[in-house]
Amino acid sequence: MRLLNTLLCLSLTVLTSRATDDTEFADVPKVKHDYQSDVARLRKIVIDSLYSHTDIFLRELVSNANDAVEKLRLTALTDEDLWNGDPLNITIKAVKNEDGKGGHIIISDTGIGMSPEELTTNLGTLAKSGTSEFLAKAEGQTSDGTSSGNLIGAFGLGFYSSFLVADRVTVASIPPKSAKVPEPSQYVFSSSADDASFEIYPDPRGNTLGRGTEVTLFLKPEAVEYLEEEKIIELVNKHSSFSSTFPIYLFTTRTDEVPDEDAVEEEESSQTTSASDATETPVDEDEAIIEEVTEAEESETKEPKPPKMKSVVVEEWTQLNVQPPIWARDPKTEYTLFFTTFFKDFTKPLAWQHFSGDSGSGVSFKAIVYLPGKIPEEYWQQPLASKSKDVKLMVKRTFITSDLGDHGLPKWASWVKVVIDADDLPLNVSRETLQSNRFLQQLKGIIIKRLIQLFTKIFEEDPEKFREIEGVYGSIFKLGAVEDTKNRDKLAALTRFTTTQRNETTLDQYLENKKKGQRQIFYLAEMGKKPEDLAQSVFVEKLHARGYEVLLLTEPLDEILFGNLRQWKNVPFQDVAKAGLKFGDESEDAKDEKEEQKRLAEKFKPLLEWLKDEAKDIVRDVVISNRLVKSPCAIVAETGGYTANVQKMMAASNAKGNRGGILHEFAMKAKVLEINPRSPLIEGLLRRVKELPSDEDEKDQETEEELQEVASILIDGALVRSGFEVPDSNRFFTRVDRVLRRSLGVSETAPTDETVKPAPPVDPELPLEEEQIPIMPPLDEEDDGKAKVILSEEMKKHVSIEMEEIDDDEYPPVKHDEL
Repeated sequence: MRLLNTLLCLSLTVLTSRATDDTEFADVPKVKHDYQSDVARLRKIVIDSLYSHTDIFLRELVSNANDAVEKLRLTALTDEDLWNGDPLNITIKAVKNEDGKGGHIIISDTGIGMSPEELTTNLGTLAKSGTSEFLAKAEGQTSDGTSSGNLIGAFGLGFYSSFLVADRVTVASIPPKSAKVPEPSQYVFSSSADDASFEIYPDPRGNTLGRGTEVTLFLKPEAVEYLEEEKIIELVNKHSSFSSTFPIYLFTTRTDEVPDEDAVEEEESSQTTSASDATETPVDEDEAIIEEVTEAEESETKEPKPPKMKSVVVEEWTQLNVQPPIWARDPKTEYTLFFTTFFKDFTKPLAWQHFSGDSGSGVSFKAIVYLPGKIPEEYWQQPLASKSKDVKLMVKRTFITSDLGDHGLPKWASWVKVVIDADDLPLNVSRETLQSNRFLQQLKGIIIKRLIQLFTKIFEEDPEKFREIEGVYGSIFKLGAVEDTKNRDKLAALTRFTTTQRNETTLDQYLENKKKGQRQIFYLAEMGKKPEDLAQSVFVEKLHARGYEVLLLTEPLDEILFGNLRQWKNVPFQDVAKAGLKFGDESEDAKDEKEEQKRLAEKFKPLLEWLKDEAKDIVRDVVISNRLVKSPCAIVAETGGYTANVQKMMAASNAKGNRGGILHEFAMKAKVLEINPRSPLIEGLLRRVKELPSDEDEKDQETEEELQEVASILIDGALVRSGFEVPDSNRFFTRVDRVLRRSLGVSETAPTDETVKPAPPVDPELPLEEEQIPIMPPLDEEDDGKAKVILSEEMKKHVSIEMEEIDDDEYPPVKHDEL
């Protein structure tokens, strides 16, 4: 293998060892051709205006090289003499000038090559696509079009993108030997960006290529960045890493530290000389020899000296497209590796779907849809402003764009990572952007359909796997059901909720467990609260006691989702924090229920009227409750009012007051105080209210104030129990303080000692530098100027931090050592 790599490197080096600089061959006879005036003008437009990014030049030239090699392979199927089976590849070499100013790039291939006539026709004629002409011939030979291969070019303009970065371009080319041309010659095409003509002449170097084409770009001063290996690797990885089925090699150099063999030989020679000198000294065999060894000498004998090192420059050809496109085959593994390499995401994907199809508009494609292992934090900061950037659209394995414009994915699915390789798409002439067509309009629907299919398949076939997916995408299902009306039911069916009876259930499973006569799906929402705490709410006391299941919603999206759904399979949702709670079995004993309600209303009429007057600023009405079991009272929202959870969401979204005018004010105050007629506290309050004298002259001011204070604490407590905020928390706790004092036998007027030490006098002088308090704690070791994370001794016991090098795109650098 090492010998094969060495031979490969030698052959590639010979192919690109010397650029064709036509200034060196002034004496060579050259045939000069003039561009036609219209062609010259169009050529200038191509160079100056067609392409929006200069980076595109490398993609275009690599695509041309791929087509040349692919043409040779396809042509050799019918003419075996053209190709003897030697390696087919594409090479790139950047050469800097010795003075450090400028340089040139050489892009070579071992493809079909061109004769002088073909150089004139294909390069001297604008919009003349040799690939399109070849395809037309190939399709004419085979009715099924199977000989088309992986050919990319279509417009005949890609070559002229080289003038985006080059002042002058030379193209050396030679076709393969054939029966028609047994002894082909190597010719050169030469042209400058500003010339209205080009030259064709025999290559004075002779046949240096053997077969194929060599394009040399003499770069403009502003384009010298393309001489850097890192820049070339970046462009190939972005645009062309999968466009060619043939190896793409880059000539690279690196500096390695190796042992200095010359220094080792000199040291061994000196040691040999010392040993020979020692043997010449006479030794008395009867005399004992005692040597004193110092600590330094002893350490030297124990630890050998490190070898002397020297720097050497290693030149090698590195393959840039080692990984073939995974979507073009059907492997059983490697999906995770491809995901990491292609999307630069080092979190293992949770699932993926590899498929191919036809859009129905005549466009065939292959694709992979990935579910990333996590949703980026920035997505949840503004999910409705998110834009899909990981839908990588390719045409014939050449990356085109990740911006689908108006046909991009909906916000709820903008996180998905997809790679699509279409056989053909209508591109603009520069192949940088897509023309709007039916396939683009269908693409969003295809991806969304496959994405939901993937979720549904895992949901039905692998519950454990779906539990892991639900932990990451649970909120995504809810957001999608809110945003995507077309797929609302499919996404809502995937959502899961905690209930008063189960840790998780779907809406379908809830309906399977509903009671006889139950005509609503009961739910209670309070964002940020734990489900186990929400299950103890006053609103679910009777529901829970009677065995009804209540969905516990703790995320902000939950109530928004139910507000959009309104019902599930014709069963409406019922917020148990609102008035009008019905269990569904009221008709069974309707007469007895009405009589009981009438009796209670008559009995508690004095208390209801008195509380209605005391709570007039907080609630609109006071009624007998049918939902409370243990709690004395609760405050519920009316049908058109805001629940406590809705008010919290409005506050969290910085909703400014009066957003809905009169309706908003009405909804804020639309509350009802419900009292539990079975509560001893309510019974006692009723008794005290009945004892109040009705005559103005007989009223006891102190007794009434005490009773009003009790009622105020009761109402404020009901607000807190129900999730609302009390109007004045200071007054509320002051009243509680007074009640506690009375219960403990402490005087209500007993003052608290408020004596505190006063602050020092004003001192406008600023502290000296040595008196300043350090912002950072002192370091235990000397500061070496390198980036580091400083941890306290306590944190060091629990935290371990590792740092790694990253590139400009915030990814770890990838070292290619395949050869």
